[in-house]
Amino acid sequence: MGLEIDLPPGEELVVCFRPFIEHLASSSLSSKTIRRHVDNLWILGGEIIRDLNYTPSLRKVAAQRLLREAVHADGGPLIHNGSEEEQHSLDATCRKLHRFLSQPRR
Repeated sequence: MGLEIDLPPGEELVVCFRPFIEHLASSSLSSKTIRRHVDNLWILGGEIIRDLNYTPSLRKVAAQRLLREAVHADGGPLIHNGSEEEQHSLDATCRKLHRFLSQPRR
């Protein structure tokens, strides 16, 4: 499933994702759409963890920074072994997350 070494950065990513998930939950989006975004966050986290395994020096970088570097106004990272449809869905979530992270804190 995963490596023990991946748990701490994974837990840090969950902390980073939580405000966005709460924002989605308080929106007028359908539960199916929210579930899709949450599933895509799981994929995004997996891709970030994959990067940590290929580039161990990234383990020293804060999860918040890794997240901000992974999502952009035009989408997110490429999914390894993902379909084009899955990539489009992840990109939509990453664009939404990027907008959320770019907003000034209220």
